[in-house]
Order: sequence, then structure tokens, then C-alpha cells
Amino acid sequence: MAILVLGLVIFLGLHSTRIVSESGRERAIARIGEGPWKGVYSLISAIGFVLIVWGFARARYDAPQLWTLPAGARHITMLLMLVALILFASFLFKRSHIAVLTHHPMLWSVLLWSAGHLFANGSAADLVLFGAFFVWSAADLVSAYARDRRNGVVYPEPQVAATAGAVVVGLVVYALLIGGLHLWLFGVSPLAL
Repeated sequence: MAILVLGLVIFLGLHSTRIVSESGRERAIARIGEGPWKGVYSLISAIGFVLIVWGFARARYDAPQLWTLPAGARHITMLLMLVALILFASFLFKRSHIAVLTHHPMLWSVLLWSAGHLFANGSAADLVLFGAFFVWSAADLVSAYARDRRNGVVYPEPQVAATAGAVVVGLVVYALLIGGLHLWLFGVSPLAL
């Protein structure tokens, strides 16, 4: 579990820079330059992500079970994941109605993804992984909306084509995950009871 926690601290800690200190982030970028900042940020993020994947893979089999859902309750997670994937796709389609309405569709996607997985998975490792992402995404949403208000961010007019694109991409990825990709990647079928 220590590797998982270390990965979460590195990955989410780095991704919390704007939550904790927007001015510190801006000073660092001014000092070393935007290109080097993005390079260092990407490298450290990748290290944190690898540690999360490795740590979770090791911890999930030995972690004590904290709760178990009744049969059929995973449908709630499946519904949350459908919405989360459409929100995630909306991040790619910035002029979609969904992106314009939510302003931060990727953060909403992570929030719903983590909530759904917390609901469906009850081990201590699941609680650590999905709980950390849930808390982080909620805090980042609060911070992002406050930053938007402070900066007077104006969002573009939504476009129907972008909205359709986001929905189609989200549905295709959802179908792929349900159709076997989730089982292949993670060893667990979302359709398992």
C-alpha cells in the first residue's frame, strides 16, 4: 500500500499546485520557462502515475474488504461511468454544450469516475485510490470555479456538432470498456455481478 500512497502523493500533489498556490506555480514557470515546467511536470506526473498503477496492482489483492455491494448495485457505477466518459470526451470538445456548461468537464469526469468506483469496490486499496481522486477532484473543482470567477473567464458559445462529437466519443469508449477493454486492461469485467 505504501507504493500506492507514494504515487498518489506525487501525482495528486503535483496536480494540486494550482489549488495550493497559483502564484507559486506562476513564479516557477517564470523562473524556469513554460517548456521546462511542462517537461518536469510531465516527468514527475508519469513517475507518480506508474507508482499508482504498480502500487494498486500490488495492494488490491491483499487489501481487506471494507464493504460489499448487493448484487446488481454495480449498475449505478455503470451509469456514473457513462456520464463520466461523456464528460471526459467533452474536455476534447471544448465548444460542446457540456464543456461550456460545466467549464471543467475533466474534473467532473474524475469526480464521477472515482465516486462510481468507490461505490462498487470496497477494499482498503480501493478506498485509498478512488477516495484520494474523489477528494482531489472535488477540491480542484472548488478551486477552478473560484479562479474562473476571479479571472472573469468567458466561455465560448456552444456548438451542436461539438456536443454530438463528445457524446459519440464518450459512448464509443464506454462500449469498448463494457465490451471487454476494461477486463483486458484491469482484469475485472464491469458486467460481473
